[in-house]
Amino acid sequence: MAGNAPCKGCKPEVVFDITAVQHKHGGPRPSGLRYQPVTVVSMTIQSALAAWPYPRWIAHRGAGTLAPENTLAAFRLGASWGYRMFECDVKLSRDGVPFLLHDDTLTRTTQPLTPLSSPDPQASTVAGDYPWHTLAQYDAGGWHSSTYAGEPLPTLAQIARFCISNSCMLNIEIKPTTGTERNTGEVVAQHAARLWKGVAVPPLLTSFDIAALDGALATHPELPRGLLIHALEGQSWAHWLGHATRLQCQAIVCNHALWDTVSVALAKAAGFRLLSYTVNDDAAAAQLQAWGTDGIITDRVDHFVPSA
Repeated sequence: MAGNAPCKGCKPEVVFDITAVQHKHGGPRPSGLRYQPVTVVSMTIQSALAAWPYPRWIAHRGAGTLAPENTLAAFRLGASWGYRMFECDVKLSRDGVPFLLHDDTLTRTTQPLTPLSSPDPQASTVAGDYPWHTLAQYDAGGWHSSTYAGEPLPTLAQIARFCISNSCMLNIEIKPTTGTERNTGEVVAQHAARLWKGVAVPPLLTSFDIAALDGALATHPELPRGLLIHALEGQSWAHWLGHATRLQCQAIVCNHALWDTVSVALAKAAGFRLLSYTVNDDAAAAQLQAWGTDGIITDRVDHFVPSA
């Protein structure tokens, strides 16, 4: 982390040496904490978002499981429950159109609108292998229920129009097709910067993929970023926070089960905002709020009141 240069207008601050904490107190729940002050830049470029502008409650993939994920129908339903921030997954078509889909493949949540438009059974099921004009012919709602049959895959541009028109905020998870990681980060950032130009609160770009976040940083460093973490994978928290610092992230967004008093303290000491996914349990939500975390991504839009 020492190699990160201060951003323009940022001042170095004395924060805690998280590496020292990890080495002195190994294990998932160290019994005590001793901090050694060091000078690092804890506030990154877009920390000029002086006050965190995003609400605590975030609807997962639009409306969780109540509507077909990552569709405009899901966003509309989530908004009807009072949610004003949404999370969604964005990848690229073969011809570079950013669109919403979680999986690499089309098989779980889409199907051709008509038998005549069905691809060759021997053809690829990978969504990123197809141009947008083909993907636009897929039904992304019928798998969920007959109510949503015919709901199309939305583009990022369509979601942007919905969010901006309804004063909603967005967490874009960059979800690259394998082999397109950096390019996907670059292109999604380019589109996000253009689509939200002049809007007071930009979308938060997040990804599990470091190369994708590198691409977003290189292309539009002014857009806020968050590093997604599902599991520590044998690495210390210092390792992961070091990645997030190098990527000039503002947030750590992780599997809620990874947070405890120690990891919360470490991430806060390093200057990050703390978000969690996917929180569908009352006890977990209450604990995360008690620890002072900043965002909760949930499927249960009909259960958790977003103003709470």
